[in-house]
Amino acid sequence: MTDSYLRSLGFVSTEPERTSSQLPFAAAWRYQQQHLAQDGTALYIEHPYGIDSCRLSTLIAPLDQQDVLTTLALTDRAGLEGAIQHFYAAHGGIGPLAPVFVPHLFRPYRRAQ
Repeated sequence: MTDSYLRSLGFVSTEPERTSSQLPFAAAWRYQQQHLAQDGTALYIEHPYGIDSCRLSTLIAPLDQQDVLTTLALTDRAGLEGAIQHFYAAHGGIGPLAPVFVPHLFRPYRRAQ
């Protein structure tokens, strides 16, 4: 799977400031589907460090296997597309665009002189 392929399926990086030149794409990545499901559930896909697969979840960083919807090989494009369709079918269809996450930027307090 590549960045352009995931974007063609409607995923956006959860780390928009990260560019492909900062880290090798094969190392690790996490994306969120642009559209929520009709019931408001978000869909995430990630490839964790050192694991030769990717996983779909409704949590941004699932720690427990019960929170993972499915685990797929990195080359299983048909399986990924089917899992996305199954997710939306189980949650009432494709809903509105997910809100854009805007990280808080640290700005130190400046004293008036």
